Amino acid sequence: MAEETGSQRYYRAPCPGCGAPVEFRSAQSTHAVCPYCQSTVVRQGDTLARTGKMAELFDDFSPLQLFAAGRIQDKPFTLIGRLQYTYPGGRWTEWIAALDGDRTGVLSEDNGAYVFALPFDLQRAAPPPADLRVGATTAFAGQSYTVASNEQVALTSAQGELPHLPELGQPFAMVELRNDKGLVLSIDYGTAPPTAYLGRSVQLDDLQLTGLRDESAKDEKGRSFNCPNCGSPVTVNLADSKSITCGSCNSIIDLSQGIGGELKHAEQNEPVRPLIALGSVGQLQGAQWQVVGFQHRMGQEPGDDEQFGWDEYLLYNKKRGFSFLVDAEDGWSMVKPTTGAPVMAENGTTATYLNKRYQQQYAYNAETTYVAGEFYWQVERGQKTFNRDFASGGALLSMERSANELTWSSGSKIDSGAVATAFKLDAKKDLFSRGDALPVSAASGMGCGTIILVIVVILFVLIMMSNCSGGSSSGYRSSGGSYGGYSSGGGHK
Repeated sequence: MAEETGSQRYYRAPCPGCGAPVEFRSAQSTHAVCPYCQSTVVRQGDTLARTGKMAELFDDFSPLQLFAAGRIQDKPFTLIGRLQYTYPGGRWTEWIAALDGDRTGVLSEDNGAYVFALPFDLQRAAPPPADLRVGATTAFAGQSYTVASNEQVALTSAQGELPHLPELGQPFAMVELRNDKGLVLSIDYGTAPPTAYLGRSVQLDDLQLTGLRDESAKDEKGRSFNCPNCGSPVTVNLADSKSITCGSCNSIIDLSQGIGGELKHAEQNEPVRPLIALGSVGQLQGAQWQVVGFQHRMGQEPGDDEQFGWDEYLLYNKKRGFSFLVDAEDGWSMVKPTTGAPVMAENGTTATYLNKRYQQQYAYNAETTYVAGEFYWQVERGQKTFNRDFASGGALLSMERSANELTWSSGSKIDSGAVATAFKLDAKKDLFSRGDALPVSAASGMGCGTIILVIVVILFVLIMMSNCSGGSSSGYRSSGGSYGGYSSGGGHK
């Protein structure tokens, strides 16, 4: 039965499972989930047919909920449906937004980051997913894109009304492409023919949202279980964590399948003690961040037997999502995954993003060697990626590539003293000092004569060392790549 309320026309019909009313606010919606009995129904004219029963939603503690309303490009929208997907590396949520003129958009939500996208005409048949290899470039509608991820995904649950409803638990391909203008193109192979959406990153505050989930309604208590290795209690504080470490035996525990079943774990020896303790809260870049995860990583340039190491702190803010605070020998930096994909020169020496050109600093293989805390992706020791780090002044750009994902991150350098102050560790400020601080502090108090004298002394020492060594190669690196430094820790959809 069709009804009208003001200018809004919607459809209402009794659920064939329980008889309760099921509403369709968008003419584009073909399926819905009954809010009372969780039956999945398909609209057939003014009647509904039951097609099955929906699995229980995973509570992701999102601030969004059905019927929250906002504005995008000064046009109103209402959230009318939700789809929850899983893939080997994690989980994400898509909210169906009813726009003016019976259009629907998608507000994708993952780990505190958001992309608002609209249906997009590829202007040609979607290529087979196997042809869209991670890192390859292709063009749609005159725009060039880089394939950022190509994953097999599956629907785990849904809510509200939906323009389409993939078969529950049935894997299908989802390909994500990005470009240097910050655009994100998603191709969904769960429909025939595949559907495409084009969007860009948004901040919730910019969407002028009303009707958000009440903060007081959230269950802030963590989920607890016993460590499968040592039996000690372990508490999960972040709703969407995929991995956590035991505070007693340091084992890495896989949470990707939930905590109700058998928990896989891997023991870790020789624990690394982070300089900033897990749980610490600090004020950086105008926001309050909590340290929820820590990982130590090692790098090695191709063809070189010398290794280098650095630390990454996973930071969380409930409005900004996740960022990485990186501690490397050549300085501190703060980065987060980009929405778009920079354009990299064929030889890899430069990359351009948002009209800024970056120079490559390092290219190396990276491996995770120790982890602690919680992570929104499935982390494990031995995870390997190939990384390229770029810089343009104080601005940083980093690429990480694995078999199924290409991730870019951007950020900036941070003064070591500012990091210590942010986490109220001024008493340990000397421990935060890194190699980047020496030239700045030393040069500030030197006159020209002093600098010339220092250079002469250094040249004399180098000549003496050369004579003594008989021409053998130096133990120091000339490339500067031994400290790797600006990796994002992985973007992870």
